[in-house]
Amino acid sequence: MSDTRDPASSDPSRSHGRLSIRASLKPRDLLEEPRIVKGAWTAKVITLFPEAFPGTLGLSLTGKALDFGLWRLEAVDLRPFGIGKHLNVDDTPAGGGAGMVLRADVVDAALRHTAEGTPPDRARWPVVYLSPRGKPFTQATAHRLAAADGVTLLCGRFEGVDQRVLDHHRIEEISLGDFVLTGGEIAAQALLDATVRLLPGVLGNAASTVEESFSDGLLEHPQYTRPAVWEGLEIPAVLQSGNHAEIAKWRRAQAEALTQARRPDLWDAKKDPAPD
Repeated sequence: MSDTRDPASSDPSRSHGRLSIRASLKPRDLLEEPRIVKGAWTAKVITLFPEAFPGTLGLSLTGKALDFGLWRLEAVDLRPFGIGKHLNVDDTPAGGGAGMVLRADVVDAALRHTAEGTPPDRARWPVVYLSPRGKPFTQATAHRLAAADGVTLLCGRFEGVDQRVLDHHRIEEISLGDFVLTGGEIAAQALLDATVRLLPGVLGNAASTVEESFSDGLLEHPQYTRPAVWEGLEIPAVLQSGNHAEIAKWRRAQAEALTQARRPDLWDAKKDPAPD
């Protein structure tokens, strides 16, 4: 005899590990309703362009991880926190000068709203302003952010953000490099991509992050795949030898040579690490 019970009348909530599953008669669309994983690493992004997210973060491995609830993304629109009838978020720079500056009171309101439900400990929940004058973003920074419970990112626009709100909220400034973008959204996506891929289960194979660039203070060794001969160029014989010790030795030597040639700053730091 078949079971004719209405599935909607059964227990509406079941759990498997940390994954919360809700029973529904309607087929679930992963793109419209990401799964909710309790305690998942969360990124909150304050931006004037929330429609820019998830952007490329919604593709490939980071996108699949987002769909399956391995991490969460919340884009917080800065505009509703604006002042007056037109919801102004910026004003002219004090002392004169070109451009506009994001107002301290507006950014403060957005930060306070976004901080609800997050731990005040900056080690557990860093708050970051993407800025060309910040400390350089490195693989070590990505690991630090990935080890936290989540992160709040403030995307600047125009000439920047009123310094008072950055100081008041103890906001960390991070730079992707010695160049200037029109806003922090692209930088935020790059930072999140580098960080999210380090979260458990995102890459599938944790070994993928062990030998890549910067994991040991070196650039990554060259990579090859089939065909064995292409345009008259052969894969180095050692990689086809099956001798894993020799392969590891070759890869290490290649990584060191590349780092010395292309990033002498990294090589010098590797040779003479800064004292603790």
